[in-house]
Amino acid sequence: MKNKFSRREAIALGLGTAIAGAAGRFAAAADTEASSSRQEENGMTALSEFNKYGEELENHLLLRTSPIAVKMLEKEADIPEGAIRPSKDRGYHLAQCQAFAMSRREGTTVAMLKEDHWCPTAPMAYGMVDRPESIASWTHPYDCFEQGKYVGIVTAPLKKANFMPDVVILYANPAKLRGLLLTLPVADVPSISGHFFPPSCGWAVVTPIMSNQCYVVIPDPGEYQRALTEEGDMMFSIPQEKMPAMMANVRKNEHGPFSYRDHHMFMQPDFERPEFYKDLFRGWGLE
Repeated sequence: MKNKFSRREAIALGLGTAIAGAAGRFAAAADTEASSSRQEENGMTALSEFNKYGEELENHLLLRTSPIAVKMLEKEADIPEGAIRPSKDRGYHLAQCQAFAMSRREGTTVAMLKEDHWCPTAPMAYGMVDRPESIASWTHPYDCFEQGKYVGIVTAPLKKANFMPDVVILYANPAKLRGLLLTLPVADVPSISGHFFPPSCGWAVVTPIMSNQCYVVIPDPGEYQRALTEEGDMMFSIPQEKMPAMMANVRKNEHGPFSYRDHHMFMQPDFERPEFYKDLFRGWGLE
């Protein structure tokens, strides 16, 4: 896109930086959309692009912890290089929410097979163990993978994961999540679902993968108590297939009207004052 104004003309009109900035943003958005379209047409996105997504989400939303890449493992040989097994390599067990926390806070790649779990919900939801019928009488309902389909799950920070995720989970406060969701075209709004009851380790993994839908999930009590999740955080899960289009929208709206980084509170000068303020200022000769 060529600038229609000379530099002197643009400055004279007070549009110099605005025109230059807009031109750069429109060109970048066009390049991004074209690139994303080509990737979607080819039906694939490179792992390096997903790593870049992780860096961009952290930067655009000023996230305190990394979005995490999550992959279900069909056999033990699928465990990626560099992953730790808590029971085998560290001599302890974890709840799944704690493994999420290690990946997003510490940058650790964690593989959880049934021997590594210390909370029963995740291995039941992921189909690694039997789910007793009595569970239904005291727990909230949740989707489960077919029993025996997977032997484990692996998580890592998205920006450095060495495997393609089945789903990406990010933790963000409502303002940051709003900034992400408002990059979506209105037509995509029905593609976002939500669930507000436990277990979040199931609803943030199983249901998005099975339905290919994005999900907003409230972290459950285990996330808060055991995994030290911030009180104000929500979880947002994005299936792999949805990531390229979502990130194209994030890039396109990086400086849009609802961008988290650019959407600030503002102060109003000369605000309406109570009468005693006015009386004081009149007494000082400042009215």
